[in-house]
This record gives sequence, C-alpha cells and structure tokens, in this order.
Amino acid sequence: MQRYADAMSRALTLASEAARAGEIPVGAVVLDPEDRIVGEGRNDREESGDPTGHAEIVALRTAAAARGSWNLDGCTLVVTLEPCAMCAGAILQARVPRVVFGAWDDKAGAAGSMYDLLRDRRLPYRAEVVGGVAEAESAALLRAFFESRR
Repeated sequence: MQRYADAMSRALTLASEAARAGEIPVGAVVLDPEDRIVGEGRNDREESGDPTGHAEIVALRTAAAARGSWNLDGCTLVVTLEPCAMCAGAILQARVPRVVFGAWDDKAGAAGSMYDLLRDRRLPYRAEVVGGVAEAESAALLRAFFESRR
C-alpha cells in the first residue's frame, strides 16, 4: 500500500538495526492522523532484558509519551511482522484503529494467521488490519536472521 511506503521503509530500517544488535529483526512506527511518525521501536528484549521488548510495544510507548496520552486513537501502527497476542492486546488497549504489517507470522501471529485478536468481535475494541505490505522485504530480513543462527 503506497500510503504507508515511507513508514514501512523506516520500520524495515529499524528491523535491520535490531538484527545488527542480535535481536529478532522487527521494527515498528506509529503514525499520527496526518501520517507523521510520532513513535518508533525495534525489538530489544535481549538488550533490555524486558520480555515485553517487542517493536510494537516500544513504538506504542514512544508514541504515547510523544502525544502525552496512552490513547492513540486516530493513529496507525506500521510493523514489519504480524503482531503476536501480547502486542495485539497492547494495540487494542491503546485504541489504535489501524495496523499495517509486512510478513505474516504463521507461528504466533494474532492479526489473522494463528489468531485474529485485532478483529475479534467479542472484544470491545477492534482494529483494521492491512497485511502483506512489503512482505517480501520483511520476510527476507527474518529469514536471513534465522538462517545465520543455524
């Protein structure tokens, strides 16, 4: 989706930085309603020792700090990998109405592959999901990272 090309490019750069630091290469940015980046993050669990150090959580935290509110209604999260259940929960708690991601995660994805928490009608909040944006580039980063570990 062309609208999110620049944001996904930044997320891919952050994912590459994560890989160079020995982290699983996932990057994320939060866009405000005018599509300006207000938060960003990359995986940092190993560096921080924090089990919640996923790119999405880090990006949501920086966006909330920048906006002065936990409520990110009107924002869009752009991330290189389909969010997991923990991140999907945080996305919904932050009231983010739209999630754009690159690669699908058939092992832990919670935005349509393993689970579909972001669009679950039983929950009080839902998000629009746009998957497969820069999917090849996102998947290539992950594949290269894991191949180097084998």
